[in-house]
Amino acid sequence: MTKEEEKNLRLFETRVRQLILEYKDLETENQKLHAIVKEQEEALKGCHKEIERLQTEYSNLKTAKIIDISSGELEEAKNRVNKLIKEVDKCISLLNV
Repeated sequence: MTKEEEKNLRLFETRVRQLILEYKDLETENQKLHAIVKEQEEALKGCHKEIERLQTEYSNLKTAKIIDISSGELEEAKNRVNKLIKEVDKCISLLNV
């Protein structure tokens, strides 16, 4: 083998080693990125669950508010009916005199 061929062979071997090292580095980086993606997916799932929980809570609060308003209106209606009854009673008492 000539000196030029030996030189080319060593250069080739060096480049192959560099490629192998770069491949290993990229493989490690890829594994880290996969781990990050998995963590982010888990965090996203948690966020979706939290959104669902908050939407349910919001819906419950809206329902409670409607019931509260209905209760308030009910009390107001009772007061109006009581006033009307008192007025009718007054009218009846005036008619009896």
